[in-house]
Amino acid sequence: MAGTTTAARGERQQGSSGPPRPRRPRAPRPRTLVILAAAALLAALGTGWILYGSDWLRVHDVSVTGTRVLTPDQVREAADVPVGEPLMSVDTEAIEARLLSRTPRIDTVAVDRSWPDGIELKVTERTPVLLVRKGRNFMEVDDEGVRFAMVSRAPKGVPLLELALSRRGSSAASLRRFGEDRLVREAVRVAGRIPAAVARDARVVKVRSYDDISLELRGGRTVAWGSGEKGAEKARVLTALMKAEPGAHHFDVSVPTAPASAGS
Repeated sequence: MAGTTTAARGERQQGSSGPPRPRRPRAPRPRTLVILAAAALLAALGTGWILYGSDWLRVHDVSVTGTRVLTPDQVREAADVPVGEPLMSVDTEAIEARLLSRTPRIDTVAVDRSWPDGIELKVTERTPVLLVRKGRNFMEVDDEGVRFAMVSRAPKGVPLLELALSRRGSSAASLRRFGEDRLVREAVRVAGRIPAAVARDARVVKVRSYDDISLELRGGRTVAWGSGEKGAEKARVLTALMKAEPGAHHFDVSVPTAPASAGS
């Protein structure tokens, strides 16, 4: 019987020295699949029970920060947070909507979950820049012109709005053209631009027409402001003018490039 030829041995050796064939991965056994599926199901059920069924993660505390005029209890009452409910299921957007609709004094509010069992209400209240007299009471108006609260006592440092609108002359023309609501908004713009050092002494913001708005300050001093336009520039000019003329009683910044002062 003939032996293996040299060529055949060479081919066999070349074939044995080549790269090994990759092994096919074994398919998981049915029993393993069942165990993995059961483990995933148990984990999901356990997580669901912890989030929604456990007493550990239910709402027990409602904290309030940022209030100045409102009390925390007033905020909690308006928020109507579902105490005792699972923290995960609390509708934070609904709480925010209730607070903004029920409490106009609130400008913005952030409602956050505080794990494991709390809700945080971070409130920002509106700040009045003007007061509108309503009989014996006062309506507070913020820098956006929102009339948000009626109070029986005027807060300190907030000027009173006085509409000195005549039915004749330029005042009447301004009233016909812009309407009372627009003139009030212009007064709000002016009040929001009064420099802090001047705002402490501001008593009245008087509106005669769109471009004739003036300030009455403590000590009989007055400021002719003009319209609500160029408010930031007028504020800077007024601050400098009052420093330069501390004894003056009348200041005019209606044309900020040509300010004037008078009286002593």
